[in-house]
Amino acid sequence: MKMKIALSTVVLILLPTLSFASGCNYDKQAMSCAAGPVYDAESNSCVETTT
Repeated sequence: MKMKIALSTVVLILLPTLSFASGCNYDKQAMSCAAGPVYDAESNSCVETTT
């Protein structure tokens, strides 16, 4: 019984730490364009495609 309590305590302490370690990716959001144009990473805008 003591082993289960100790293991549960360790898991509950480590879970928030591991979630913070993964970091945030707010700056890596995908850009979406309306139907037709595509996103150009160099100009950071939607551009019309020429086929």
